[in-house]
Amino acid sequence: MPFTSDNLQLFLTVLEKGSFSAAARALHRVPSAVSMAIGNLEAELGFALFDRDGRAPVPTENALALAPYAKEITDKLHQLNVFTRELTQGVESTLAIGVATDVNPRCLFTALQILNQRYPLMKTELLSAPQDDILPLLHQGRIQLALVFGGLYVDPREQFHCIGHESLVATISASHPSLSLQSSVYIEDLVQTRQIIIASHHHTLSDIRTQVATKTWQTDNFAMALGLVKAGTGWGNLPESMIQTELAAGTLRALSFRNTRNGLVLPVHIVSLKGDVLKRGAQDCIGLLTESHVCTGN
Repeated sequence: MPFTSDNLQLFLTVLEKGSFSAAARALHRVPSAVSMAIGNLEAELGFALFDRDGRAPVPTENALALAPYAKEITDKLHQLNVFTRELTQGVESTLAIGVATDVNPRCLFTALQILNQRYPLMKTELLSAPQDDILPLLHQGRIQLALVFGGLYVDPREQFHCIGHESLVATISASHPSLSLQSSVYIEDLVQTRQIIIASHHHTLSDIRTQVATKTWQTDNFAMALGLVKAGTGWGNLPESMIQTELAAGTLRALSFRNTRNGLVLPVHIVSLKGDVLKRGAQDCIGLLTESHVCTGN
C-alpha cells in the first residue's frame, strides 16, 4: 500500500508550497528528505508525481488527479483524530438541548458558538416546543439540558441555574379593533378580550400566571403567536426581548395599565436532571450560560 498518512501529508504540502524546499520548511524537515520521500512514493506507485526538469517541481496530471482524494482522506483522518480526542476528554457525541419556544435563545447561540470552537465534532440538537413539552423530554432522557422559564414550583428532581430574566409584556396590535384605541386600560379589561397563548397540545398549562383572559386562542410556537397578535386577532403576553423590532416599528403596542405595571418578570433557567452525570459539552454549556457576559441583556 503506497500511501500512508505521513506521505499523503507530504505530497499535499509539496503541491501547496510549490517546491521541495518550501515543503521541507513547513514540515520541519530537510529538502533532501522530502525529495527522497516523494521519490520513494513515486517508485511504489509506478508513475511520476512531479516533473523535475525545471527549477521547481511541476505536478503531473496523475498528481493533480490524486490531489482531491488525498485532501479528502487527510481531512477525514484529522476529523477522526479530533473526535477521538474529544471522546477521551469525555465529550458527548451529541448534545441535545430543549428550548421553550418563547424563551429568547440568543445567549444559547453565543454559548454554542464557543462550544463549537472547543469541540468541533460534537453534534448539537436543538428542540423547540412549549415549556410543558420541553421538561418532560428532559425527564425522558431525550435531551440533556432545557432552557426554560422558572416555574411556580421547584421540582426536586431537577437542577437549575438562573441565567437571566425576561419580561412578558401584554401586547396588542396597532390594528386591534378595541383596546388599541385606548391610551390605557385596567388589567381586568383583558379578562374578556381574546388572548393568544403559547401552550402544549398534550399537557395542561402548568404556569397559569401568563393566562389572564377567559377566551383564548392557542398555538404551540412563538412565531405563530406573534403573527396572530400582529394580525389583531387578540392580545398576548409576549417576551419583550423578542418583540423589540415590532414595538419600535409600531406594529405592536405594549398596553398601558391604570392599576398595575405591564410586565411579568420571569427567571430564565438552564435545567438538567439531578443524578445525571453530564459530559463535557453539557457542563461547559451550563458554565458559559451562567457567565454574566454571555447572557447580558437576557
